[in-house]
Amino acid sequence: MSDGQVLDRTAELVTLRNRLDAELTRTVRHGELTQAPEHDGIRTMRSWLVGHARLAPTEASRIVRSGRALELFPALAAGFAEGAVTAAQMDVVASKIGSVELAKAAGQGIDLAPFDEAWTTVAAEASHQTLVAAVQAFEDALDPDGPEPDPTEGRRLSIAKHADGTVTGRFDLDAVGGEKVQAAIESIVQADRPKGDERTRAQQNADAFVQLCDNQLAGGSLPTLRTVKPHVVVTVDLEDLVDFGAGPDAARTGFGATLSAARARWVACDSTITRIGLGPDRLPLDVGRTHRVVLPHLRKAVENRDGHCVFAGCGAPTHWCDVHHLVEWVNGGETSLDNSALLCERHHTKVHHGFRVQRDDGAPPGHRWRTWRPDGTEILIDHRCSELLPEVRPGRSGGR
Repeated sequence: MSDGQVLDRTAELVTLRNRLDAELTRTVRHGELTQAPEHDGIRTMRSWLVGHARLAPTEASRIVRSGRALELFPALAAGFAEGAVTAAQMDVVASKIGSVELAKAAGQGIDLAPFDEAWTTVAAEASHQTLVAAVQAFEDALDPDGPEPDPTEGRRLSIAKHADGTVTGRFDLDAVGGEKVQAAIESIVQADRPKGDERTRAQQNADAFVQLCDNQLAGGSLPTLRTVKPHVVVTVDLEDLVDFGAGPDAARTGFGATLSAARARWVACDSTITRIGLGPDRLPLDVGRTHRVVLPHLRKAVENRDGHCVFAGCGAPTHWCDVHHLVEWVNGGETSLDNSALLCERHHTKVHHGFRVQRDDGAPPGHRWRTWRPDGTEILIDHRCSELLPEVRPGRSGGR
């Protein structure tokens, strides 16, 4: 095919997909009205789509939501059925104009038909974002003074777990809620800017978000569930824990993700470990005494000595850091001050993937940490600047 034919075929396929999405949406709405999922012992069409059709929960919700909007906006529904309107465009209207907005429109004597026609034209002829702006303008016009100060109704957070254990998510927040999240994440991003940091802004935000959760978990102030404080659970065989091999899929987490043995060893550095003996059929026979690898008093001593993450160029504060065993605990390393180093999450990971840190007790001014790359070269940070600065004392203009 020529380039033009490829583009024509692409446009045709988009139209066909739109028509198919419209028919699926219409059928799902019919199933909802007739309570068809009860045939399979399921209560809702959303649950049936997730369980039987294996759709992602967010996608199933979108289809059900759009199905309910078909009868409210006949022009848009017709454009959808003809293939001129996409499923995403249909959801723009369905997600914004719900029962609350319909009640407001009815109370103000607003006829939805002209808006239905206008939105259909915009959807067929303009960009997706133009439709978003048009629907938002209608919603704003319903309440020009702004919504009542109840931000919880508009907040959404969805998290999807993938086969490899990674997660993706999406959230929608009100202006004030979004400001709080941005302020919290920005504080961590700006406080963690080590020399040579090549992370993108998106990566910095993601690291800050994980650190925010880590701080909350470590703080111990989260609600207790079923007599247990929330924590990260990792289950791994002893053989994989003490072996230096990678061992992919050797461990599993409490929420069902799989980790490599190397990643499990990283988690075990500063953790509570419980031994569970299993029989030949893999059923638990006994549960040994839980052992805290790094006791609170030792952690305080490590924090007092190191002051921050000891990886070259990093100054992450102590409450962001794990206590790393220089010689791993499962391989006979002592849980002692001499065998410990304070490392933030990112650099703790680096050390478990080939980097190495070591304390140089003989170097002035003493207890200076040194860092080596996996290839054996040392990461050198110029410390001479601090020696050249004059010492400022009260009542003096400077000088050493």
